[in-house]
Amino acid sequence: MTPTPLTDADYDARTDAVLASIESDIDTWLDDDVVDIDQHRTGGLLELEFQDRSKIVVNTQPPLHELWLASRRGGYHFKFVDGQWIDTKDGVAFFARLSEEASHHAGRPLVFSGS
Repeated sequence: MTPTPLTDADYDARTDAVLASIESDIDTWLDDDVVDIDQHRTGGLLELEFQDRSKIVVNTQPPLHELWLASRRGGYHFKFVDGQWIDTKDGVAFFARLSEEASHHAGRPLVFSGS
């Protein structure tokens, strides 16, 4: 897996888009009464808190040009490869991993669109 070289500006734009996409999906789910997830964003850090008080944290890592995800089941690091954020250990795409982790925390299937 060879990460796609990004300028700092490209990295910032791509990670901002990821965080905005997550927020948009959650807003839609809240509006449609699908699931109750509290979200709080501070700069490049987005915390998602579920009804059982468990959390998922998505955090940008600008010096490394990585995107990190932490949940009660583990921590994951993602690099930008061929147009998507890919887990550096097992090659799983970011939004697939986020959907898997959020589904676990929520106790119901949730699929983040990634758009």
